Amino acid sequence: MKTNFAFRATDVACLVALAVSTTAYAQSSVTLYGSLDAGLGYVSNLHGAHAYIAEQGTFQADRFGFQGVEDIGAGRSVVFRLESGFVTTTGASASSSTFFNRQAYVGMSDPVFGTMTLGRQTDWNFDWLGSVSTGQLLGDFSAFHPANLDGLGSTLPVQLSSTVKWKSANYSGLSFGALYGFPGASASNTNGRTISFGANYTNGPLKLVAVYSEYRDRLLPLSNGLGLTSFEGQTIAPGATFNAKQVRDMGIGGSYRFERVTLHALATDVRIQLDGGSEHFRTVDGGVNVRLTPAEEIAAGAWTATLAGHRWTQFTVANVYSLSKATQVYADLMFETAGGGAVANTLGIGAASGGRQAVFLSGIHHLF
Repeated sequence: MKTNFAFRATDVACLVALAVSTTAYAQSSVTLYGSLDAGLGYVSNLHGAHAYIAEQGTFQADRFGFQGVEDIGAGRSVVFRLESGFVTTTGASASSSTFFNRQAYVGMSDPVFGTMTLGRQTDWNFDWLGSVSTGQLLGDFSAFHPANLDGLGSTLPVQLSSTVKWKSANYSGLSFGALYGFPGASASNTNGRTISFGANYTNGPLKLVAVYSEYRDRLLPLSNGLGLTSFEGQTIAPGATFNAKQVRDMGIGGSYRFERVTLHALATDVRIQLDGGSEHFRTVDGGVNVRLTPAEEIAAGAWTATLAGHRWTQFTVANVYSLSKATQVYADLMFETAGGGAVANTLGIGAASGGRQAVFLSGIHHLF
């Protein structure tokens, strides 16, 4: 979303002053961090014609934020995070109405009872299952699943306002999580109640994840994200979102790391409930990463997704070279096909005029 956004020097000064004053207290720390990512791309079929594009946030989402920890004794601490997304290619905010549009929370951490936080946060589909997806492990936002309906990619609809979130302590590699989102929250694409549960087991090279989330009155980008003009007998205007009465999003996945090779796979099932019926958006995803040298990695992945008789399939190959610990250059090639009356619509790129679309993206990413 491109919007006008003015970030004044006085705003920066106030935030920096806040960070400095907070770090002055004993046993406390505040970290300023961020990510900038910009590049160029080629699309074989964008609305019926080939196109050269400027692209941002491919390898990682553009963002900046503040993360703080205060030690209050006995192993306990107060934690907070304020994070805002923006667009490197234009300097605009990712949201015109929400300043810290990605995350804004505060809470407490205890070595026995875990961590409880309150505010604007992400659910466990994004936090844990997304970490074993092709999109995240290849470092390519456009390699996530169509319209990001299963919430594995980092887009603004993933963030939920007015939530309470708990993450357990680590029990020999096993962690649990739960989230509750209050209905009627602003700056969220879910108008009703949200619940989300997750389990994550990590032991050396092995990671296993299972998640379940449920949303009431959730807005789905079936037009822009999938190119659909109708769904379950209801016409969808171009660019309009579809209001689903209830969405149940579950998935399982895992990864295993050998010395230089990492294998990963997952499956998701998103049940979209309507008045009088339901449809399932299902995906199967897998791939491999190969570390050629300490600085260079190549990867390949594929997924297939189905919804209401439509099918989308995408293959991606990626190459990432690290110039330093903080800076990477990358080049990715994707090829997507669609059938059953659907059109190819690579995430973050736009719809093709038919069932095939090839996309090449190359850019530079820097963390600070």
